[in-house]
Amino acid sequence: MWNDMFVLGIPVIEKILRAAIVYAFLIIGLRLAGKRELAQLNPFDLVVLLTLSNTVQNAIIGEDNSVTGGLIGCATLLLINYLVIRFLFAHERVDHLVEGEPDVLIEHGRIKEDHLKKELLTKHELEIAAHRQGFGDLQEIDRAAIEPGGGIYFTGKKATIDETQQSELIKRLDAIGVQLAELRSRIDSPRKTE
Repeated sequence: MWNDMFVLGIPVIEKILRAAIVYAFLIIGLRLAGKRELAQLNPFDLVVLLTLSNTVQNAIIGEDNSVTGGLIGCATLLLINYLVIRFLFAHERVDHLVEGEPDVLIEHGRIKEDHLKKELLTKHELEIAAHRQGFGDLQEIDRAAIEPGGGIYFTGKKATIDETQQSELIKRLDAIGVQLAELRSRIDSPRKTE
């Protein structure tokens, strides 16, 4: 029993190489698949991401089902990830190359259909993402970009100078209306007592 649990069925170097190769493949595959895969915007994408781990499991463990082999595989993945993150942190240019750049989906209130197609996003999915960030409609958005990590960032439209002035004017007129109502009630109050 202890032998099956802790004795490796394959050499340690093979276990490390298997985990490293799968890690590299997944990083490249997810990068090529696009930002949408990371955003998990719909159930289909979520299913793909969840089944990826099960699909590559045998590639990582090989014919070894020992606890020791599993720990070596996990440690290898964690170490590689740590080293990659440290390396990318120190080398911004490489990080931009690996991560990619944000892709603008809406610019100056206009939806860029070709960019939506490139990212395999529908207007409906974009609208759902906007709702999650508090926007009621895509008409309220000035700019939207999908970030390298898959998140979508929205910027609302800013009021024009005319709209701002009109709003201020309406507020002032409302305040004057309230003051007039108060003056009328004061003027009418002494007359009623007479």
